[in-house]
Amino acid sequence: MPGFSSFLKRWRFTLILLFAVAAGAGAGLLLGERAQVVKPLGDVFLNLLFTAVIPLVFFSLSSAVAGMGELKRLGRILGWMLAVFVATGVVSSCLMLGAVRLFEPAKGLTVSLSAAGQAEPVALGEQIVKMVSVSGFADLLDRRNMPALIVISLLTGFATSLAGQKGRAFAEFLKSGAEVMARLVGLIMLYAPVGLGAYFAYLTGRFGPGLIGSYGRAVALYYPVAILYFTAFFSLYVFVVAGKDGLKRYWTNIPAPALTAWATGSSIAAMPANLQACRRIGVPDQVSEIVLPTGATIHMDGSCLSAILKIALLFGLFGQDFSGADVMIKAVGIALVSGTVMGGIPGGGFLGEVMIVTLYGFPPEALPVISTLGMLIDPPATMVNSCGDTVASMAVSRLVFGKKPEG
Repeated sequence: MPGFSSFLKRWRFTLILLFAVAAGAGAGLLLGERAQVVKPLGDVFLNLLFTAVIPLVFFSLSSAVAGMGELKRLGRILGWMLAVFVATGVVSSCLMLGAVRLFEPAKGLTVSLSAAGQAEPVALGEQIVKMVSVSGFADLLDRRNMPALIVISLLTGFATSLAGQKGRAFAEFLKSGAEVMARLVGLIMLYAPVGLGAYFAYLTGRFGPGLIGSYGRAVALYYPVAILYFTAFFSLYVFVVAGKDGLKRYWTNIPAPALTAWATGSSIAAMPANLQACRRIGVPDQVSEIVLPTGATIHMDGSCLSAILKIALLFGLFGQDFSGADVMIKAVGIALVSGTVMGGIPGGGFLGEVMIVTLYGFPPEALPVISTLGMLIDPPATMVNSCGDTVASMAVSRLVFGKKPEG
């Protein structure tokens, strides 16, 4: 059965990971407190991931920016592209904020992992300074300063591009470093079934079945919200920038990239189908060939939806109040920032999850909790991420050239 073989090939690792988590959780329920003996196996996985995330983010972002080519020619396209990315990310985040307020994902959950650190009040100016900068280079190596690392990575990429011929060797170094770091994460992820399985054995052995029960409510919330955003909101965006004809061309050509993204869990795997769809829709190549590759790395509407859900779930798990304008604004900001470090590859959501846990000061054991949720909601999240790049390409084309994409 070729179809079944292809399915197994595409989903093999995800199925193994799900089986490992289920087996670990089952062992934890059976062994109870005795399951804590396997916790060190999970700690090794978390430590490897936290160690690799810093160089991975630096090389991935800086090499992507350095490889964009002539900045003057790209300036207008890049400016509108980033504006569209941020705008749609804010909309998707706000949509999920409303959903979690109406349907709390952790409602009734009594599990208490450990108390999250409470940050002392800090002035807005000081918060901004700490968010985007550090006082010394060594501080960039601390995962708690990841937003500052992102800023430096982007600036390094721009500087490399501006250096032109003299910066070519450094650009190749960044590209090579990104490839090596991606392979390193791939090696670490081979250990994920053992690491996550061990951690869930520990968590369920210590805290019981309440932790597992939380996922059903969260998943039941995410799928319909993601599908609503994919159908209604994408249709609205496309209609505004391309009219009725553009909307028809969009829905005629989007099934292939949408299904590819859902099946593979990878925005990059769906990129060839997306490029073809953009050409048939009428988006100029000079727009789609910039927006689609960049969007596969930093434009993540589906991940913004999931980031808000994960934050709300953790707030519920730790008994914190997820309300108030300041909390909502911070959550949207973190959802946007975490989306920029999620690679367009299966498992890339781990990077954003590391950022959520880090910025809120949750203990490391919170990471496997939201990582498993991320795995369960990955298919629709990837579909929204990938197809959002096609929508963004249409919007940038209209904003740059002042006319609707023509098929």
